[in-house]
Amino acid sequence: MASKFKELYQHFLLWLNKHIKERTLLLFVCFLVGIATAVASYMVKTSIHFIQVFLTENFTPTGANYFYLLYPPIGLLLCGLFVKYIVKDDISHGVTKVLYAISQRKSRIKPHNMYTSIVASSITIGFGGSVGAEAPIVLTGSAIGSNLGRFFKLDQRNLMLLVGCGAAGAIAGIFKAPIAGILFVIEVLLLDLTMSSILPLLVTSVTATTVSYLLTGMDAMFAFSQVEQFTLNRIPYVIILGILCGFLSLYITRVMIWNENIYHKLSPLKRFLMGSVILSVLIFFFPPLYGEGYNSIDILLAGGDKYKELMNGSFFYSLHNRWGIIVFLSLITIFKIFATSATNGGGGVGGVFAPTLFLGCILGFIFSYTMNQLGYGTYLPQENFALMGMAGVMAGVMHAPLTGTFLIAELTGGYELFLPLMIVSSCSYGTIIAFEKHNIYAIRLAKKGELITHHKDKAVLTFLKVEDILETDIPVVKPDMTLGDMVKIISNSTRNIFPVVNDNGVLLGLVYLNDIRNIIFRPELYDRFKVEKFMVGPPAKININMPMEKVMNIFEDTKAWNLPVVDDNGIYKGIISQSTVFNAYREVLLENYSEIDE
Repeated sequence: MASKFKELYQHFLLWLNKHIKERTLLLFVCFLVGIATAVASYMVKTSIHFIQVFLTENFTPTGANYFYLLYPPIGLLLCGLFVKYIVKDDISHGVTKVLYAISQRKSRIKPHNMYTSIVASSITIGFGGSVGAEAPIVLTGSAIGSNLGRFFKLDQRNLMLLVGCGAAGAIAGIFKAPIAGILFVIEVLLLDLTMSSILPLLVTSVTATTVSYLLTGMDAMFAFSQVEQFTLNRIPYVIILGILCGFLSLYITRVMIWNENIYHKLSPLKRFLMGSVILSVLIFFFPPLYGEGYNSIDILLAGGDKYKELMNGSFFYSLHNRWGIIVFLSLITIFKIFATSATNGGGGVGGVFAPTLFLGCILGFIFSYTMNQLGYGTYLPQENFALMGMAGVMAGVMHAPLTGTFLIAELTGGYELFLPLMIVSSCSYGTIIAFEKHNIYAIRLAKKGELITHHKDKAVLTFLKVEDILETDIPVVKPDMTLGDMVKIISNSTRNIFPVVNDNGVLLGLVYLNDIRNIIFRPELYDRFKVEKFMVGPPAKININMPMEKVMNIFEDTKAWNLPVVDDNGIYKGIISQSTVFNAYREVLLENYSEIDE
């Protein structure tokens, strides 16, 4: 049966190659990716909503609900067991996984990522995990694009594009925001797109958005109506809000990485216990931390006195005075990132997309509400500034000002505020970039030198690995060999460099043919000289795990043409030459960055 299927599959591929142009096939696959990502987005949203309603529909709004202490640990436990015993792979940090796949795995993402992130994130968030489903969906969409591309045997260049299409379709599908989906790929995934790449991204994004409309209706994700026209005298306040968003973004990034390092040092059991306790206690005292936080965003965007509903189900229910809500929301702003870190650190699966929107909305509300209560200057519509805060914090955390602007405009229909959205996003991005070079997704890979960038030369070097271009066929010599033995090796070799190693394979030095050319034709010296006499130390040693950008810097500093490669223990692995690097560079450049033929 398997052999029959394989035979049919081969015939199918031959028929495609014969009758369908590569460009046409690519667009068809993009269409399929758009449908699949929209369905995946719908499934995860529906699953989360079902679980949350089932667990919390009987909660009382007038007092504390002690089940908040129980549900999050159960969710983390179920998710942890699912990942450990069924998935058997790390599926956290979805967007980071996509970036790693593009830069280090030739855009190949494991097939199980097409569904496992949906299940894990639904369990995590449904039971109260204070994270978002967007990063898991981006990983799901990218996995769909990668595996469909591999199924149709598309080349490396198109495969990388399909990974980006999957991510764009995921964002477009879950938010009904096609433009934001494309901009997310450009700004966050850092793909160096060409004009020929735009159409595939458009096909996927528009398809995903259309299918999402068919499944969930035409309404925007958040109900928003502009209560007051934006006036120029509010621009100074918008700029201040943008700067505040930048600093909040910096706080989110730094605290998230700090917490992540703490959890990473703990055993799985300790991570679960610590994450469960912190998460459940925080949600118990601050119920808006339960789940994604989109209900809270709806409340703040609704305007009027609706914001008082945020205190429902908490100890602070009775504090419905004008400053009580500020204290309550300020504490949520501080603790939200700890709840998010506890969710992921404790074994849950989710991203920072939703927390970013949640915190931005709260910051915008706090800023405008406080200014209005103080009575200084111009009245600031709280709904409008809550919307701007969402764009600002997203732009700062993700280093994506265009994505922040268009996403908020698309998912709320708030196009009338386009100018202030652009201002607050730009100010936020300008603030955080002064302190943090990389966004929250890329910072982990950047520290390891595994991140592609919009700088094409650096991006190509990131794709290259020392072990892939290593020359291992060069004869090695021992230090106790005589000159005569050395001459025999030279006579059977076409190289002019010979590594010297001991019995354990540790690199001791190099022998250059030019250095011994004057004595190799003197037979009387063959038994008098040994290799250790004329070997020299290498100008530098290349570690086999060293990033290629650093390797090229070493070549530049030493002016060497060939350098030995060793592992962490100094064991010789081979020789790397500039000519080999340049050839590999050219191949990767043509493979990944040349224009697709129309």
